[in-house]
Formats: sequence, C-alpha cells, structure tokens
Amino acid sequence: MMATTAANKQPRPLKGTRILSLALNLPGPAALMRCQQMGAKCTKIEPLPHPTAPAGTPGDPMGLYNRGAYQQMHDGVNVVNINLKTPAGQKLLHQELRKAQIVLTSFRPSALKHLGLEWKSLHKQYPELSVISIVGAPGSRAEEPGHDLTYLAENDLISGLNLPRTLYADMAGALMVSEAVLQARLLQMRKGSGTRIEIALSKAAEYLALPHQWDLTRPGSALGGGHAGYKVYPCKDGRVALAALEPHFAADLAKLVHLPQANIMAMFAPDSHKTIQAYMAGKTRAELEVIAKEHDLPLCTLPAQAE
Repeated sequence: MMATTAANKQPRPLKGTRILSLALNLPGPAALMRCQQMGAKCTKIEPLPHPTAPAGTPGDPMGLYNRGAYQQMHDGVNVVNINLKTPAGQKLLHQELRKAQIVLTSFRPSALKHLGLEWKSLHKQYPELSVISIVGAPGSRAEEPGHDLTYLAENDLISGLNLPRTLYADMAGALMVSEAVLQARLLQMRKGSGTRIEIALSKAAEYLALPHQWDLTRPGSALGGGHAGYKVYPCKDGRVALAALEPHFAADLAKLVHLPQANIMAMFAPDSHKTIQAYMAGKTRAELEVIAKEHDLPLCTLPAQAE
C-alpha cells in the first residue's frame, strides 16, 4: 500500500498515453507496471488459460509461477484474454490496436510475422502507432531460445553453481522497455508518426556487466575487495556491508577505527583490512547502525550467512 501511495505522488509523464501489451512472463509486465505508475492507460492481451488450469488462472504463465508477483505487476492493468490465432481473436486484437499509441510485444520475429504483427505490416495499417519489441537477443539471434540465466552467463555474471539472487537481465530489460516507451512517445509527438524500438535482454545483461568488463569489480580492485572501506565484514551477530568509498567517508572511517593514516590510499593497505575487520567483529548490528548514524557512514547490517 505504501509503495502505491508513493508512486501516485510521482510525476505522471505518460498520463493520457494508451499502451497495449502482448508481452508475457516478466520483462513486459514489469515494464507495463512502471508505465501504469507513470500514468499510462494500460491494456494487456493474454492467451486463454490452459483448459486444465484451475479456475481463475491467468493466461500469462507468470500467474502460475507466482500469483502474487503477477497480481502486483497487473495492478491497474486491464487484462483481456484473446486467442490471437483465430479470426475472432484477430478482430478483437485490431480493435485494441486502433485505440493504442504504443504496443509492447515479446514474441520471436517468426511468431510476429505469423500473427500479422511484424513492424512493416503494423506501420502500414497504423502509421502513428509505435512498437516496443522485446527480444532475447538482437539481429540474427532473435530466434534463438534464451532466458535471463543464459544472458547473464554469456556476460560472465554467474558465480559457480549458484543461481542469481534476482532476475537481473529481465528487470534491467524492463527498465529499458519503460525508457523506450518514453522515447517512442517523444518521437511520436515530434514527428507525428510511429517508430519501432527493439530491446534485447542479452543487451540488458551486457549493460549490467559493463563494470565487470571495465575491471571495476575484479578481485583486488577498489570495488572488488581491494578497498578496505568497501567490503562485507562479519560482526558479532551477523554481517555488515560497508561502503565508505569516497575520500571523506574513508577518512572518517579511518579515524573511527584508529588507522594510523586517515587517507584514501591507506584503505588499500593489508593492515587497514585487518584493523577494520577486527573493529566490525567486536560490534553488534545494533551498535554498528548507531555508529553509522553518529558518524555519517554508509553501511547496512545483515544477518549471519546461512550455512
């Protein structure tokens, strides 16, 4: 409830914009949620629920994976179930297309062509309509199967055998889609005609991987454990994520833990790591949170790592 109230107080630059989404699963609905929060009037077309699904099950597979996530992403969205492969479904689809200014899709190019939704055809019928196409990978790779996990893997963002804690490529892609909606709307108002923007989830993962590619997070670098003020340390009853990176934060931290030198370069010395680790190990989470407020230090305490 609090999140919805806060969102309603934000600027609504898409107020009056009509968006039709045919995008299922996560990136499309997550982007549509953001657009709806920015004031857009959103309609989503979903396939008919599977005949064996329980009554009330959405046509979007996300409704099966996690009903709570589905409901949150579709709050305020008008959902219509249509079989796009039938003449009746096509008729209903084009009724919705005539009302829309922007369409979101997440089909492979071959599926779009089969449904009569490829850009050339849509632009000819609805010249003012803009299309945001969500694909797995761009260009010739758009027909390849893939998912969040594979796109993270190809950008070296998977550690060992552990699954990521969240769906980074999907959520970054959703942000790019909502950004593309704003871009398309600006172009519509400027040119008076529609445009097509493609968002590839593999490119979203590639964008997230840039700090890794730049070696900003390599082991031993400032953001990879080399800077003693930017690390996760054990404390008495858990862990503390310390982010005293900027020189003034580092200097304040050095004074707090009584390092001989209160400057940025001292933070890379092995003794600084040992001193800060010993200081954190002697404090509880509650004590560290009080210290952070008193000394204006960026940190967040965490429970102990599960075995």
